[in-house]
Amino acid sequence: MSGNRATLDLSGENIDDLTEYFDTIDSDGSGFIQLSELQQALKICGFDLPGYEVRNMIMEYDRGGAQGDGKLDFQEFQGLYAKLKQEKDFGHRYKKVVQTRTDLQTHAGTTEASVEGTTHTVRKAETEAFAEWINRNLASDVDCKNYLPLRPETSDLYTSCKDGILLCKMVNRSVPDTIDERVINKANLNIYRRSENHSLVLNSASSIGCNIVNIGPDDLDTGKPHLVLGLLWQIIRIGLLSEINLTHHPGLVHLLEEGETIEDLMKLTPEQILIRWVNYQLENSGANRRINNFGDDIKDSEAYTYLLHRIAPAENNVTLQPLGESDMLNRAESMLREADKIGCRSFVSAKDVVAGNPKLNLAFVANLFNSYPALENVVDKEFEIVEETREEKTYRNWMNSLGVNPFISYLYNDLNSGVVIFQLYDFIRPGVVDWNRVTQKFTKMRKVFEKIENCNYAVSLGKDDLKFSLVGVGGQDISEGNQTLTLALVWQLMRAYTLTMLTSLSGTGHPVVEKEIIEWAKQKLASGKKTSKFTNFQDSSLADGKVIIDLIDCLKRNTVDYKLVRDEVTAEARLSNAKYAISLARKIGAKVYALPEDICEVKPKMIMTIFACLMTRDYSNPQVVTDGDKNI
Repeated sequence: MSGNRATLDLSGENIDDLTEYFDTIDSDGSGFIQLSELQQALKICGFDLPGYEVRNMIMEYDRGGAQGDGKLDFQEFQGLYAKLKQEKDFGHRYKKVVQTRTDLQTHAGTTEASVEGTTHTVRKAETEAFAEWINRNLASDVDCKNYLPLRPETSDLYTSCKDGILLCKMVNRSVPDTIDERVINKANLNIYRRSENHSLVLNSASSIGCNIVNIGPDDLDTGKPHLVLGLLWQIIRIGLLSEINLTHHPGLVHLLEEGETIEDLMKLTPEQILIRWVNYQLENSGANRRINNFGDDIKDSEAYTYLLHRIAPAENNVTLQPLGESDMLNRAESMLREADKIGCRSFVSAKDVVAGNPKLNLAFVANLFNSYPALENVVDKEFEIVEETREEKTYRNWMNSLGVNPFISYLYNDLNSGVVIFQLYDFIRPGVVDWNRVTQKFTKMRKVFEKIENCNYAVSLGKDDLKFSLVGVGGQDISEGNQTLTLALVWQLMRAYTLTMLTSLSGTGHPVVEKEIIEWAKQKLASGKKTSKFTNFQDSSLADGKVIIDLIDCLKRNTVDYKLVRDEVTAEARLSNAKYAISLARKIGAKVYALPEDICEVKPKMIMTIFACLMTRDYSNPQVVTDGDKNI
């Protein structure tokens, strides 16, 4: 391998970092790392390379390095790192510069390849708000006692998130049981184990609808402020808004306006519902104020003061005293003291209220609603509230994780213009959509007709170009929100996306089909000397999760703690194993959207996506079989 050595000199700091990386991956202290671990090793070093590049390196270095035994010693690894650093110029520096505004911290990121560099601004108010929210919500968690309280005025928020534990806890705080805590690395947090936690966080956040595009484990490990803050806001927002719906609060029917139906209310976004809720409470309080947004309309604190007085329990003695303050900043501070009486002084400072920060004010109002909805009981039982199914939630979260616009709150309403469907088509096959044929801004007079035209084109593309089976599905069905037919299209979109990602990594040049996924899994289990077997994605033997757990063990040895795998033939044991399997899959880098219940109930569609995601992970992290390495 010496002929491939780069001449780039590495600093002492670089050498120290490389030594830590190498020792972390060389867990047995043999002085070598396996080529099968090369992609993960390079990723830890900041080189997130596609699978085909790593496969080429493996072929090159396995012939020349260490007599072709599938290993790299430290000198070889150092040479490879230096070569990549020289060729790809991955040097990256972040430095804090002078603040241009009192509420902004500007972080400049530059590389030697870019003289202009990039800048990212971080709002100090958001840093402080999220730090205080974490302090409040994780205060009783024993695993977080060494991190808390975060000091809001410092960089504690970013440094304390570097090992992934706090972020895992916040994901579970927003959507309980998303992460099986048995999978979180809580001790011996070297860089390798931190990276596993970050993969678990990111893939789990994606599964609940966070858009993690352009955020990687290394970004969290280095605590890049704008990326950590952006991820935290998404996690917190999802948690705050997740129960603002009719299922959790039937009393929201009181917000219906004249001539509206339950279906009309279900079509509203959580933000729109909150604005209606505020106005409903203002009306009932006798105030003349109404709001249309969480920016300019709340700056004078008047609406907030009336709202707090209306929803607070009488025993808390919340008053209208802030209205007596003429100065807006003093009034906002007085209003927040009233909010503190009911434990809801969260997210905003007086300055944030007066400045009309829409993000933090949305969070403030959502927390008020979740704590004190103050909605009358429903006595009219003539309406039926249909709860979102697991399948619908999975599809919605998958779409949102891709960053579609608009954000999907209610599947059938938010797809009925066709615009999001076209975005998904472009993810699956870039360039397939002729955007000149798509109406994205609708006219008032022709809105319904334009949406149907879009949906007709969407169905046509699905049938003719992507070869979807859409018998009996028309554009009007999608535009009108026909649930059965919309789900038929959406499932095929998710399936096509999953298989497209897999095909792009397979290197075979032809689309991967489900039969190949089954054969791949069987071969992996056999080569890993596993006794668990299955025949297809409808096989009842999949219900206890053990096949998936064994497959994960074949993909990455020592990930599974078999003492945690339960053998009892009970529903509880099956669910426990399924939760463990899902979190393990995400921990090793598989972007799984399916839920544990899908495994227990053997839902073939969702189980297929789990296997496809594991196969994608395998192709993106190539393994080499050697005499000294059984990590097949």
